[in-house]
Amino acid sequence: MGFAMNALNILVTLFVLVIGLTVLAVLALFVADRLQRKDAIRRNYPVIGRFRRLFTALGEFFRQYFFAMDREEMPFNRAQRDWVERAAEGMDNTVAFGSTRNLGVPGTPIFMNAAFPPLAEQYAVTEPMVIGPGAAIPYKAKSIFNISGMSYGALSRPAVRALSRGAAKAGIWMNTGEGGLSPFHLEGGCDIVFQIGTAKYGVRDAAGRLSDDKLRAVSDNPHVKMFELKLAQGAKPGKGGILPGEKVSAEIAEIRGIAEGQPSISPNRHAEIDDWGDLLDMIGHIRAVTGRPVGFKTVLGSSDPWDAFFALIEERGPESAPDFITIDGGEGGTGAAPMPLMDLVGMPIREALPRIVDLRDRHGLKDRIRIVASGKLVNPGDVAWAICSGADFVTSARGFMFSLGCIQALKCNRNTCPTGITTHDPRLQRGLVVEEKEHRVADYAKSIIKEVETIAHSVGVAEPRQMRRRHVRIVQDDGRSIPMNRLFPSQDGLAGT
Repeated sequence: MGFAMNALNILVTLFVLVIGLTVLAVLALFVADRLQRKDAIRRNYPVIGRFRRLFTALGEFFRQYFFAMDREEMPFNRAQRDWVERAAEGMDNTVAFGSTRNLGVPGTPIFMNAAFPPLAEQYAVTEPMVIGPGAAIPYKAKSIFNISGMSYGALSRPAVRALSRGAAKAGIWMNTGEGGLSPFHLEGGCDIVFQIGTAKYGVRDAAGRLSDDKLRAVSDNPHVKMFELKLAQGAKPGKGGILPGEKVSAEIAEIRGIAEGQPSISPNRHAEIDDWGDLLDMIGHIRAVTGRPVGFKTVLGSSDPWDAFFALIEERGPESAPDFITIDGGEGGTGAAPMPLMDLVGMPIREALPRIVDLRDRHGLKDRIRIVASGKLVNPGDVAWAICSGADFVTSARGFMFSLGCIQALKCNRNTCPTGITTHDPRLQRGLVVEEKEHRVADYAKSIIKEVETIAHSVGVAEPRQMRRRHVRIVQDDGRSIPMNRLFPSQDGLAGT
């Protein structure tokens, strides 16, 4: 009996000891996760947040026994997100054994390697490109890859701060989005593209009209290099929006120039612009007031009406032209949009971009109007394809969100983003440490540019802007590929040759 009691006491003691050690281990992990600064999920969700990384790592091994899903997830698959993650961490981005990409899917670009590619000493540095040669203060843009429009308000304060700092480190521009210019956009000292949406946030008078005085005040900031009129975006072309009054804090009201606590309406288009002539007049007015290059962002529904637009520029003279046009694809993203618009409206970037490039070139405006491509372009192959198609620059929003640590939780519209990127909950924002994420932003941008240069060298040219449509083939429905310059023949022999 005594022996049994002693054995029971030992077991109880061991059990208590194990429980105690487990509790101590959990507490230690809790403290460690709270104090670490790199992983927003672990910082916001200590201990349990570790399971996400564990399951992600184990998935690599389980997929070999069950099924491969690297390329199946939407809107961005695991292979795309993993590439951004490794690039942002400055890690090796090579892969083993073979590609997981199905090269027979229609629309897949296949770059045509040269028989005798340039040697390392023949590589060239991508030169800066001037935008707005006729503007009083032209902009010499250094990078082919830049940050697309994301408003402060849609993004959290630490997210905007990290993007600004990272952009400065990488030498790329940052677009403000239509929410106006906040102090956080300026924190890093990067080049800024100020976007003017239909509500004219940041440059509006009390009645919501464009204010020349506020335009001048913004343009006087040396970091603001260009202005972009937003006509439409890919996720919701032809749709405005309402900013609820409860979201209009004193800070947001000050930045956007609206009344605190009152709802603010963004019309579905600029009320002052009824036709192509009005658009060119508005562009000319903003350029005259600010002295900066001015362009616009839009989505193509059809390329047919745009022939009249370029013809009008020919009639008025090249000085009337926009300095750049940003083409967003119908697959573009946003924090919240009606599903029918997000799914079904707007021409995809793969079709829209070459069409607008050809129209520009046909009217002899290649050297006057720069083309910026946007819309789900997050990996090197996407960017290289856009350059081959005729884009002068590429911008990305969601790619840079991934570099900040976005896990595609699809909660952008709920204020519950677990990584602190699209939420205004201070508890969740705490997980995003600006000093850590700024390096990830810069490393991602640098990695994209480096690997696009690698593709350029492989196809036989010294730097990316020398790539043409003849350097890429597009897979067709029957599984065979044909050169892109056969699908979209160049109108002037430049973009497609």
